[in-house]
Amino acid sequence: MEDNKALTVVCSVLGMDHTNFCYRVCSVCERTLPENPSSLCKFCNCNNNNSVSSSKRLFRLLISIATDTKVKVVICFDRAARVLFGCSADHFFDFAKLHPFAAVTASKVLQGEMFKMMLTNPKNGNAQHLRVTTVVPLSSGFRPAIEILREKYGVRVGS
Repeated sequence: MEDNKALTVVCSVLGMDHTNFCYRVCSVCERTLPENPSSLCKFCNCNNNNSVSSSKRLFRLLISIATDTKVKVVICFDRAARVLFGCSADHFFDFAKLHPFAAVTASKVLQGEMFKMMLTNPKNGNAQHLRVTTVVPLSSGFRPAIEILREKYGVRVGS
């Protein structure tokens, strides 16, 4: 793939790394934060003495996909991952705390689903996986993972 060219593929999801699906960022500047919940953004807290910044979670999914010619591991960040999950990373993280196998189940739910994905080279020169920039489900019956998980675990919307 050429450096700045996007590649659009039709693919099937083979699996997802469910052990590390999100990361913490500062809710003001979106700089990455350590997983320690008490850690604060050093940049925002130093430059904005009036308020203390909070954190939020964003998706970062490693997904194995199969095209008609290759199997690839791609990385799917927050905007594209929300299409697959149907919720924010914070919402899914909270759901997974109550339902410990939710991430494993989400991976299984997404296996075999067909998508049209736009892939680009990583912005960071050290990154090793193509980046998913857009995701379009190809099945008219596609339901985001959170909808199926709520149904499986008997969780009503708003609960």
